[in-house]
Amino acid sequence: MQDCYKILGVSPTASAAEIKRAYRKKAKELHPDLSVKSETSQQFQELVKAYEILSDAKQRSIFDVSYAAYSRYSSSSKSESTFDYRTWLKNRNDEESLSKLVFFDLMHHREDDAVKLFKELNSTRFGFSLSKWFTREDFMDYGFILCEELIFRQEYYDAALLLEQIIRMEYSYEYFRLFFPEVLKLARIIFRKHIFDVISDELAIDVFERALELNLGKSDDAFFLSKIAQAYFRLGDKETAKICLLEALKLDNNINLSKELRNLI
Repeated sequence: MQDCYKILGVSPTASAAEIKRAYRKKAKELHPDLSVKSETSQQFQELVKAYEILSDAKQRSIFDVSYAAYSRYSSSSKSESTFDYRTWLKNRNDEESLSKLVFFDLMHHREDDAVKLFKELNSTRFGFSLSKWFTREDFMDYGFILCEELIFRQEYYDAALLLEQIIRMEYSYEYFRLFFPEVLKLARIIFRKHIFDVISDELAIDVFERALELNLGKSDDAFFLSKIAQAYFRLGDKETAKICLLEALKLDNNINLSKELRNLI
C-alpha cells in the first residue's frame, strides 16, 4: 500500500492548500508531455491518484485509517516488503476483519468487491452490523459512501439496512449531527421510492418495520404503515393489513390509499 502523503511530499497534517500546491509543483515535473520516460509516466499516474484521494475529505479520512492499520501490521511482519494487508484481512473469518475489508476495498477502487462482501455478511451473519467495528466518524464516512455505491447498483434492501445503522448511531450522539439532514434525506428517498414494488413484499415489510423504529415523523410513519398494510394485503393477510391501515390513518387521515385498502375499513 502506497503512502499518498509521501508521493505528494507533504506531511499527514498538511492543509488542503498545501496538498494542492504540492500536487501542482510535482505535476509540472512529472507530466508525460514534459518527459518521455516510462517511469516518469508511472510516477505521474501515482501522483494523480494520490491527489484524488487526499483532496477529498472523505477519501482522505478513509486513507488515514487504512494506512495506519496497514503500517501497524506491516511493521510487525517479518517481511515488510511482502506484507499484503488486504490478503491478511481476507484470509481471516472474524466479523471485525471482514468489516474492515469492506471499507478497505471501498477506498481502494474495489467497490464491487466491497458491495459483494457487505451483502454476503448481511445475509449470512445474524445481527451483523458494520457500526460495531468503527468510530462514529469513520463509520459515518465509510458507511455513507458504501450506501451510495449500493444505491448506484440498485441494491436498495441492503442500502436501507445500512442507513438504519447510520441513523441509529447518529441518534446516540447529541452534539455532532452536522451531516445528519443529508442522511435523513437519503433515507426518506430510499424508503419512499425504492422499496415498495421494488423488492419482495416480505423484505419490504422488514424495511418499513425497521423504519418505524427510527421515529422519522408522523407523516413518514403513516406512509410506512400504509405500505406494510398493502404488503400484508397482497400476501393474503387482510386482518394484519387492516390493523396497520387503521394505525396509519390515526397518524394521517389524508394519506393516499389504494381502492383495495379503502375497502378494508
